[in-house]
Amino acid sequence: MIDLFVIKVGGNVIDNPTLLEAFLQKFAAIKGKKILIHGGGKIATRMGDQLGIASRYVNGRRITDAATIDVVTMVYGGLVNKQLVAKLQANGCNAIGLTGADANIIPAVKRPVKEIDFGFVGDVTTDSVQAAPLQALLEAGMTPVFAPLTHDGKGQILNTNADTIASSLAIALSQHYSVRLIYCFEKKGVLHDANDDNAVINLIDRQIYEELKADNVLTDGILPKLENAFAAIESGVAEVLIGHADDVQSNTTDTVAGTLIR
Repeated sequence: MIDLFVIKVGGNVIDNPTLLEAFLQKFAAIKGKKILIHGGGKIATRMGDQLGIASRYVNGRRITDAATIDVVTMVYGGLVNKQLVAKLQANGCNAIGLTGADANIIPAVKRPVKEIDFGFVGDVTTDSVQAAPLQALLEAGMTPVFAPLTHDGKGQILNTNADTIASSLAIALSQHYSVRLIYCFEKKGVLHDANDDNAVINLIDRQIYEELKADNVLTDGILPKLENAFAAIESGVAEVLIGHADDVQSNTTDTVAGTLIR
């Protein structure tokens, strides 16, 4: 029986007030213990533009220089996080906003410079995540809401991928709970046909995954999500689900609308 849901919601929902309100109502209605991890990259880009701080990307990843880390800290840890917390409170969910620096929950290491200097970007190791503070909050009936920020233990905030934070939290907490990690995005799940949004594959295990790869059914975009999903499962997470943000509430039940990975 699943007794903790770790849910990551993507930027396309965060950026749209109507979609966001609908998502938060459904998230608030989920019974039991839950954690929310959010992004907010497009909002950070807009705020940076207003401040005259241009966003730079390499291979789709943000370069986080000294000016940019200030912007993303303000936007992710302040504006977006506290708006989500306030909206969840309005929906009867006792949320508490956090970053990885709070209670030292997610220490990280600044990404080493190789071919590219990503700046103040944090890489997380699963064994560094401190589960005890989160357990205390969950057992007290609170719902942690995480911004995609960590810290290096020396006073520096680091920008960290929200998918990575979700996976790291799920793995650390799987030592204490049966965890379903849910990635919410704009598709209904893993698809048999990338051009048919209704061609959802409802269940994938390692054997089915290898067969789908061999048959070239999976697109390049979904492969990293599935590899991360199996890495989480192999590290103790009971289940991973990939599905549409609209289906978040039903995807915490036994009858899922997305793709359940075991």
